[in-house]
Amino acid sequence: MAAFRTLDDADVKGKRVLVRIDLNLPMADGKVTDDTRVRAAEPTIKEIADKGGRVILLAHFGRPKGGPEAKYSLKQVVPAVVAVIGKPVAFAEDCVGQTAEKAVAVMKDGNVLLLENTRFHAGEEKNDPAFIDALARLGDLYVNDAFSAAHRAHATTYGLAKLLPFAAGRSMQAELEHLAKALTKPARPLMAVVGGAKISTKIALLENLLAKVDVLVIGGAMANTFLAARGKPIGKSLTEPDQMDTAKNILAAAAASGAALVLPEDVVAAKEFKANAAHRAVSVDHVADDEMILDAGPKTIEGVRRRLQNVATLVWNGPVGAFETPPFGAGTLAMAKAAAERTKAGKLLSVAGGGDTVAALAAAGVEDDFTYVSTAGGAFLEWLEGKNLPGVSALNIAGEKGRER
Repeated sequence: MAAFRTLDDADVKGKRVLVRIDLNLPMADGKVTDDTRVRAAEPTIKEIADKGGRVILLAHFGRPKGGPEAKYSLKQVVPAVVAVIGKPVAFAEDCVGQTAEKAVAVMKDGNVLLLENTRFHAGEEKNDPAFIDALARLGDLYVNDAFSAAHRAHATTYGLAKLLPFAAGRSMQAELEHLAKALTKPARPLMAVVGGAKISTKIALLENLLAKVDVLVIGGAMANTFLAARGKPIGKSLTEPDQMDTAKNILAAAAASGAALVLPEDVVAAKEFKANAAHRAVSVDHVADDEMILDAGPKTIEGVRRRLQNVATLVWNGPVGAFETPPFGAGTLAMAKAAAERTKAGKLLSVAGGGDTVAALAAAGVEDDFTYVSTAGGAFLEWLEGKNLPGVSALNIAGEKGRER
């Protein structure tokens, strides 16, 4: 793993610290409905403030087009930030220029200031040098605590690290350390569970994992295409006929790699997709023409449970059934609980990520029992695919050139 400077290496007292966090939060009726990402940033914000740093928060919200839009103003998330960190939070109506500079100028040690949505300026997503310079004038130190935005080479996720002394925030640090333990230098055997609807969105993910894991479990609707590629009847199940060759290639690659590729041996099938629909557990050899596969069956679940008893590391992305529609979440919930039990017993390092995965773990009541659960979404997926994340590479000390201003 590359070397990254953390807050342990940063002297923040009396410094203006530009802290990139993720405040792209779900809203309803003008209020934040899920403050998970605020809570992830809390340790970094409070640590810098408690050490006498002046915390200047940078974030984006939504996808504004061509300039400021009231519905994308970060002003509306200030109450949620205050509620989480338990400190007053000032707000500036812009993130650069005189408005921002005046707001920063009146800050005292320990103060927290949130600047307006960085995407109100085109220079943010363009990583524009002039915009980066305008931001850099506001701070003495840059801290990136937004792994969820690390797959973007934007001004506040990448460019600022080229102008200012930098460090990873506590959330970013935790993410990098746990991901390294899961895939870079994992304790073996290593198992990956990959679910979801489409092979087409996870080809790179599957190919990268096959080169790293000892066991690859494929579930969810994407497993239907693999089953069809093996000549199994899938009835009217969701599938991707145009990805049949891809599925066959991945099956061949698994055989060549020596990794065990696990597909369902039985499934839960129904004739209609609705809550509490009539359903049955059936072998993958006997799915009827008028049935659709909606979950992993009991034999499949038990098989994964047995494999979990013998692995040391688990990486999970995607549910293995339509978990939001009962009773088709039984497979996902049972596997999640089995992994949580092993983790709590100290016998498994478990890392999970992706929006649906996080929701599934919450539904199972085990999100706090996994070793680490990433809410990063796209960045987590790209990391699993083995891609370079600009926001992470920018924090690599090995690539640092004198940034003291």
